[in-house]
Amino acid sequence: MHIPDGFLDPKTIITTAVISAGALGYGIKKVNQKLGERQVPLLGLTAAFIFAAQMLNFPVVGGTSGHFLGGVLAAVLLGPWAACLIMAVVLIVQSIGFADGGLTALGANIFNMGVVGGILSYYVFVAVKKCVPRTRLGFLSSVAIASWLSIVLASASGAFQL
Repeated sequence: MHIPDGFLDPKTIITTAVISAGALGYGIKKVNQKLGERQVPLLGLTAAFIFAAQMLNFPVVGGTSGHFLGGVLAAVLLGPWAACLIMAVVLIVQSIGFADGGLTALGANIFNMGVVGGILSYYVFVAVKKCVPRTRLGFLSSVAIASWLSIVLASASGAFQL
């Protein structure tokens, strides 16, 4: 789902970059307000875990591979705006260090996996959680549904951009 350079038209590149930059700016403000000094290291630990988990690929039909996204995990642990920041950091490192997604498509990739996969999916999680029993199974069901929907919505967003 990492969109490489050369796949998007300039209008899409600029639009998604502006939206992603706005989300990241607002996210920095919200995270600074919400997280205390003791919670900040959790951002780095969560980003490192998601980065490592994304390195593990598994085969999917048609000769492609998939991997753990992590946006919902980060959102459930630290909140939607922290999840967006974490996903952006992971995507920047992957783009620059591993050529996994292009620099010109970074705004689109952050939008798909940070905004849609982290922020929007968090609110799906919250909505589903209100509809299920307050049990461990209800919580896990909420996470599972939000995780599945985050993949579907991020994929649909990427397909729309292409």
